[in-house]
Amino acid sequence: MMTTTNYSMLLDLYEFTMANGILNSEERDKICYFDMFFRRVPDDGGFAVMAGLEQLIDYLNNLKFTKEDIDYMRSLNLFCDEFLSYLENFKFTCDVWAVSEGTPIFPKEPIITVRGPAFQAFMVETMLLLTINHQSLIATKANRIVRASKGRPVMEFGARRAHGASAAIYGARAAIIGGCKGTSCLQAAQMFGAVPMGTMAHSWVQLFPTELEAFKTYAKNYPTNCVLLVDTYNVLKSGVPNAIKAFDEVLKPMGIRPAGIRIDSGDITYLTKKCRKMLDDAGYEDCKICVSNSLDEYLIRDMLIQGASVDSFGVGERLITASSEAVFGGVYKLSAVEDKNGEITPKIKISENTAKITLPGVKEVYRLYDNETNKAMADVICLKGEKIEAPYTLFHPEYTWKTKTVTDFTAVPLRKQIFKNGKQVYSCPDLKEIACYSETAINSLWDEVKRFEKPHTYYVDLSQKLWDLRNSLLKGDNRND
Repeated sequence: MMTTTNYSMLLDLYEFTMANGILNSEERDKICYFDMFFRRVPDDGGFAVMAGLEQLIDYLNNLKFTKEDIDYMRSLNLFCDEFLSYLENFKFTCDVWAVSEGTPIFPKEPIITVRGPAFQAFMVETMLLLTINHQSLIATKANRIVRASKGRPVMEFGARRAHGASAAIYGARAAIIGGCKGTSCLQAAQMFGAVPMGTMAHSWVQLFPTELEAFKTYAKNYPTNCVLLVDTYNVLKSGVPNAIKAFDEVLKPMGIRPAGIRIDSGDITYLTKKCRKMLDDAGYEDCKICVSNSLDEYLIRDMLIQGASVDSFGVGERLITASSEAVFGGVYKLSAVEDKNGEITPKIKISENTAKITLPGVKEVYRLYDNETNKAMADVICLKGEKIEAPYTLFHPEYTWKTKTVTDFTAVPLRKQIFKNGKQVYSCPDLKEIACYSETAINSLWDEVKRFEKPHTYYVDLSQKLWDLRNSLLKGDNRND
């Protein structure tokens, strides 16, 4: 889906100042490898869900700088004429590898790698991070909510609570990847081929002289998709009784069954039980009950444990804002430098905070699937060119005495090449395909990894060669002072 906005200037100033400086240094001909990865799963969950790649591809395909952009940068008196001239004729020439959207992803593994001239690799950092971080955060939250619903459809209802228009549109897209069946955001549905969903507002009911008249008018206008909001005044004393009357007086003579009712306030668990009995007693056993009202995975889980009679959920603010986590936390770090002769030097970032120590070198990621169960066993990060073949010994990167030798598995590369020399070589699937793939990929994880509290740790191991390289650089070998 092509954008209508040029985001080429959506970057941090230091990306331009570094790029400008590189052009005026002896390092200008070097090729850099940058990895995007994240350090922890939101909500302390067992996995995250990759999303946002299509929008990143769109951005990279449309990188260009207008005369107004160049004039503005010249006015800052920070950049040399050579750099500004370079931007006037800018052409993206990097190679990019990435994990497919919808794939379960785990901390520390490189989900995107950019290889290219340093000044180009610097310049794409901000948009790459904000695109993947935002959509991966929402897709991950949506999937938690969908899993809590135990097979009941979840609708994304959050546009009016999103942090701006783009967050509403692309958040809805990410929610579909995470498993939501549709969205209330009509623009997102139009752009991405998602299913538009919605019912009515309380204002519709308030507009009419009586609740019954409001319901009957709606039923006449939308007889085949009649879902009535029953909590404007009193769910049990007027809302459901009036809904039943509207069904009886408008839909029944037409030979049409009602689609459902929606409850948006009150003790939803209690109300749904009572509503179910009232509808059943009136002969509307097939009338669905949809609920909304600041739901999240924990509320949904508890409602179902307590026996709520719910057929679908509309989830808004806590999904579209991923309210329990402010950010996804993906970072973009240099992992290797290649000189004009093709010699590659691995790079590492060292920190007093051990969680911030990076993995050096040009890497590949494999997912190991048990051939007997087809379940994902572990991921292995290795150096480019390594083969993961049976028998293979997995070991914990920190507690190295914890090992396991596996023999009956299939190792599948986790990433695909997206750009080669700046040209897109990957075809983006449509949103429905991504969502279907994501459901299958997540089902390949053991249930223990999918627990909300204290999930089993899915192991992301390092190959022996990568582990040795990292340790060598940590000890100061082959690292310049």
